[in-house]
Amino acid sequence: MFQLNKTSLRDLFMIALGTAIYAFGFVQFNMANHLAEGGVAGLTLIIYNLTGLDPSYTTLLINFPLFILGAKILGRKSMVLSIYGTLTMSAFIWLFQRIALTIDVNHDLLIASLLAGLCAGIGSGLVFRFGGTTGGTDIIARIVEKVLHAQIGKTLLLVDIVILLLSLTYINIQHMMYTLIASFVYSQVITIIENGGYQVRGMLIVSDFAPAIAKQILDNLERGVTYLEGEGAYSGRSKKVIYVALNPTEVREAKQIIAQIDPDAFVSILNIDEVISSDFVINRKKIKV
Repeated sequence: MFQLNKTSLRDLFMIALGTAIYAFGFVQFNMANHLAEGGVAGLTLIIYNLTGLDPSYTTLLINFPLFILGAKILGRKSMVLSIYGTLTMSAFIWLFQRIALTIDVNHDLLIASLLAGLCAGIGSGLVFRFGGTTGGTDIIARIVEKVLHAQIGKTLLLVDIVILLLSLTYINIQHMMYTLIASFVYSQVITIIENGGYQVRGMLIVSDFAPAIAKQILDNLERGVTYLEGEGAYSGRSKKVIYVALNPTEVREAKQIIAQIDPDAFVSILNIDEVISSDFVINRKKIKV
């Protein structure tokens, strides 16, 4: 069974906080300003606007059959946290509809869409960061992946497109455009929150002067450097490939070092979600020994 400990209680609290923030934006900005949504949340909005059925109820009605279908795919802990996330989401949607509070955006749909995306991004980011989900289309995507071997990303995109198109049954094109703005803000914010504002760049450097470049990075940036063994497919020549993880502000300095030593070096810069290492500190202080 899922054992509760200090870490688990913290996770449960943060997941509940995330669903509360999401639900607040959902009620105050999406429902109040006729902004659509993707996923199961968007489906509950369609049902609400066509039938008047409360989204707090339809969230449960739609998600729990999905949990049954996805029970073997999710795993025990993930299933418990997903059910918990769905229950708290439904409870907060119900609660915020009954609290006498209105956020007046003066009928400005741009502000409403920005706030909707912000709340959804912060809320979902917290839920995902602490191991939870709110069920929904990610379960569908995992089932489709297992049965049809389709990519999860493509399935999620297809489901969102279908739901957004169905949303045109109760909103017009203008509101749909503002919905897309909210979706864009959501996609940007959720990444920042889920990763804790973590921003790291990886650099792959292919050069005939790899030792000189590595030495300068070690001395001037004080970053650890790793050599990878590479071979040119055309030339057949063996080369040392440098790999180094940097914070974004150090990338410019590293590029200057490379340009001075070998202007013809091949450099690839990668976005990294996270680095797990006791030796890596994002904002490392330079300590001269």
